[in-house]
Amino acid sequence: MTLEPFAPELRSERLVLSAYVASDQADFVALFQDDAVGRWFGDGMESADETRALFARLFSIVYAERRFPVWAVRHKGRYAGHAEIKPSPEPWLDGHEIVYGLSRESWGLGLGTELAGLLTDYGHHTLGLAEVHATVDALNTPSITVLKRLGYTQGREVREDHGGTTLQFTSRAEDPCR
Repeated sequence: MTLEPFAPELRSERLVLSAYVASDQADFVALFQDDAVGRWFGDGMESADETRALFARLFSIVYAERRFPVWAVRHKGRYAGHAEIKPSPEPWLDGHEIVYGLSRESWGLGLGTELAGLLTDYGHHTLGLAEVHATVDALNTPSITVLKRLGYTQGREVREDHGGTTLQFTSRAEDPCR
Protein backbone atom coordinates (compact mmCIF):
# COMPACT_ATOMS: atom_id res chain seq x y z
CA MET A 1 0.00 0.00 0.00
CA THR A 2 1.33 3.45 -0.95
CA LEU A 3 0.55 6.25 1.45
CA GLU A 4 -0.37 9.55 -0.20
CA PRO A 5 1.66 12.46 1.18
CA PHE A 6 -0.25 14.78 3.46
CA ALA A 7 -0.06 17.64 0.98
CA PRO A 8 -3.06 18.05 -1.31
CA GLU A 9 -2.37 19.83 -4.57
CA LEU A 10 -3.17 23.54 -4.42
CA ARG A 11 -3.47 25.89 -7.37
CA SER A 12 -3.59 29.62 -7.86
CA GLU A 13 -3.55 31.67 -11.02
CA ARG A 14 0.13 30.98 -11.71
CA LEU A 15 1.30 28.49 -9.10
CA VAL A 16 0.89 24.78 -8.47
CA LEU A 17 1.76 23.40 -5.04
CA SER A 18 2.25 19.66 -4.92
CA ALA A 19 3.89 17.12 -2.66
CA TYR A 20 7.61 16.75 -3.15
CA VAL A 21 8.90 13.80 -5.14
CA ALA A 22 12.35 12.28 -4.88
CA SER A 23 13.50 14.00 -8.08
CA ASP A 24 12.98 17.41 -6.40
CA GLN A 25 15.94 16.89 -4.08
CA ALA A 26 18.49 18.86 -6.13
CA ASP A 27 16.13 21.83 -6.46
CA PHE A 28 15.24 21.71 -2.74
CA VAL A 29 18.92 21.62 -1.76
CA ALA A 30 19.78 24.45 -4.17
CA LEU A 31 16.97 26.61 -2.72
CA PHE A 32 17.97 26.05 0.89
CA GLN A 33 21.69 26.47 0.07
CA ASP A 34 21.16 29.84 -1.60
CA ASP A 35 22.13 32.27 1.16
CA ALA A 36 19.62 34.87 -0.05
CA VAL A 37 16.81 32.36 0.58
CA GLY A 38 18.09 29.74 3.04
CA ARG A 39 19.10 32.22 5.73
CA TRP A 40 15.43 32.99 6.37
CA PHE A 41 14.37 29.36 6.98
CA GLY A 42 14.41 28.00 10.55
CA ASP A 43 17.67 28.74 12.29
CA GLY A 44 19.39 29.84 9.10
CA MET A 45 21.85 28.23 6.76
CA GLU A 46 22.77 24.59 7.21
CA SER A 47 25.29 22.43 5.36
CA ALA A 48 24.28 20.72 2.12
CA ASP A 49 24.35 17.37 3.96
CA GLU A 50 21.97 18.72 6.61
CA THR A 51 19.68 20.04 3.88
CA ARG A 52 19.65 16.64 2.14
CA ALA A 53 18.80 15.03 5.50
CA LEU A 54 15.96 17.53 5.92
CA PHE A 55 14.63 16.58 2.48
CA ALA A 56 14.76 12.89 3.43
CA ARG A 57 12.81 13.62 6.65
CA LEU A 58 10.00 15.10 4.56
CA PHE A 59 9.31 11.57 3.32
CA SER A 60 10.33 9.47 6.34
CA ILE A 61 8.64 11.59 8.99
CA VAL A 62 6.50 14.51 7.78
CA TYR A 63 4.67 12.72 4.96
CA ALA A 64 4.87 9.22 6.48
CA GLU A 65 3.33 10.39 9.76
CA ARG A 66 1.03 12.91 8.03
CA ARG A 67 2.26 15.66 10.33
CA PHE A 68 1.53 18.74 8.20
CA PRO A 69 1.41 19.72 4.53
CA VAL A 70 4.69 20.54 2.79
CA TRP A 71 4.77 21.46 -0.88
CA ALA A 72 7.08 21.99 -3.79
CA VAL A 73 6.04 25.22 -5.49
CA ARG A 74 5.99 25.22 -9.29
CA HIS A 75 5.61 28.10 -11.71
CA LYS A 76 5.24 27.40 -15.42
CA GLY A 77 5.98 23.74 -14.67
CA ARG A 78 9.35 24.43 -13.04
CA TYR A 79 10.40 24.23 -9.39
CA ALA A 80 10.11 27.73 -7.93
CA GLY A 81 10.13 27.26 -4.16
CA HIS A 82 9.00 25.66 -0.94
CA ALA A 83 5.83 26.04 1.17
CA GLU A 84 4.26 24.58 4.29
CA ILE A 85 1.70 25.27 6.98
CA LYS A 86 2.33 23.71 10.35
CA PRO A 87 1.89 24.01 14.09
CA SER A 88 4.42 26.63 15.13
CA PRO A 89 7.58 25.22 16.68
CA GLU A 90 8.00 28.48 18.63
CA PRO A 91 7.23 27.98 22.34
CA TRP A 92 5.74 31.48 22.48
CA LEU A 93 3.30 30.97 19.61
CA ASP A 94 0.29 28.68 19.97
CA GLY A 95 -1.12 28.13 16.50
CA HIS A 96 -0.27 27.35 12.88
CA GLU A 97 2.19 29.28 10.77
CA ILE A 98 2.96 29.48 7.10
CA VAL A 99 6.49 28.99 5.80
CA TYR A 100 7.48 29.82 2.25
CA GLY A 101 10.45 30.70 0.10
CA LEU A 102 10.98 31.30 -3.59
CA SER A 103 14.05 30.85 -5.77
CA ARG A 104 15.79 34.03 -6.93
CA GLU A 105 14.51 33.43 -10.46
CA SER A 106 10.97 33.78 -9.08
CA TRP A 107 11.48 37.11 -7.33
CA GLY A 108 9.87 40.30 -8.52
CA LEU A 109 6.92 38.60 -10.23
CA GLY A 110 4.37 38.93 -7.41
CA LEU A 111 4.60 35.19 -6.74
CA GLY A 112 5.42 35.67 -3.04
CA THR A 113 2.11 37.42 -2.45
CA GLU A 114 0.28 34.81 -4.52
CA LEU A 115 1.96 31.97 -2.60
CA ALA A 116 1.43 33.43 0.88
CA GLY A 117 -2.18 34.19 -0.05
CA LEU A 118 -2.75 30.61 -1.19
CA LEU A 119 -1.31 29.25 2.07
CA THR A 120 -3.36 31.70 4.15
CA ASP A 121 -6.57 30.76 2.34
CA TYR A 122 -5.78 27.07 2.85
CA GLY A 123 -5.29 27.68 6.57
CA HIS A 124 -8.51 29.63 7.01
CA HIS A 125 -10.83 27.82 4.60
CA THR A 126 -9.55 24.25 4.44
CA LEU A 127 -8.08 23.82 7.92
CA GLY A 128 -10.68 26.10 9.52
CA LEU A 129 -8.12 28.16 11.41
CA ALA A 130 -9.36 31.42 12.94
CA GLU A 131 -5.76 32.67 12.89
CA VAL A 132 -2.86 31.94 10.57
CA HIS A 133 0.55 33.17 11.69
CA ALA A 134 3.89 33.86 10.12
CA THR A 135 7.16 34.42 11.95
CA VAL A 136 9.64 36.55 10.09
CA ASP A 137 13.12 37.85 10.78
CA ALA A 138 12.85 41.62 11.26
CA LEU A 139 15.41 42.09 8.46
CA ASN A 140 13.37 40.11 5.90
CA THR A 141 11.71 43.16 4.36
CA PRO A 142 10.28 41.38 1.28
CA SER A 143 8.33 38.87 3.41
CA ILE A 144 7.13 41.58 5.76
CA THR A 145 5.86 43.54 2.74
CA VAL A 146 4.05 40.46 1.39
CA LEU A 147 2.35 39.75 4.71
CA LYS A 148 1.23 43.35 5.19
CA ARG A 149 -0.10 43.40 1.61
CA LEU A 150 -2.24 40.37 2.53
CA GLY A 151 -3.65 42.09 5.61
CA TYR A 152 -1.54 40.36 8.25
CA THR A 153 -1.04 42.46 11.36
CA GLN A 154 2.15 42.54 13.35
CA GLY A 155 2.04 41.15 16.86
CA ARG A 156 4.89 40.44 19.17
CA GLU A 157 8.59 41.07 18.63
CA VAL A 158 10.84 38.37 20.04
CA ARG A 159 14.53 38.95 20.73
CA GLU A 160 16.49 35.85 19.74
CA ASP A 161 19.56 34.48 21.52
CA HIS A 162 21.71 35.29 18.46
CA GLY A 163 20.75 38.98 18.77
CA GLY A 164 18.19 39.15 15.96
CA THR A 165 14.50 39.87 16.24
CA THR A 166 11.63 37.68 15.05
CA LEU A 167 8.34 39.36 14.26
CA GLN A 168 4.99 37.59 14.56
CA PHE A 169 2.33 38.41 11.98
CA THR A 170 -1.28 37.17 12.11
CA SER A 171 -4.10 36.86 9.60
CA ARG A 172 -7.52 36.58 11.21
CA ALA A 173 -10.38 34.87 9.39
CA GLU A 174 -13.14 37.23 8.46
CA ASP A 175 -16.18 37.10 10.72
CA PRO A 176 -18.82 35.18 8.72
CA CYS A 177 -21.60 37.01 10.60
CA ARG A 178 -20.68 40.41 9.05
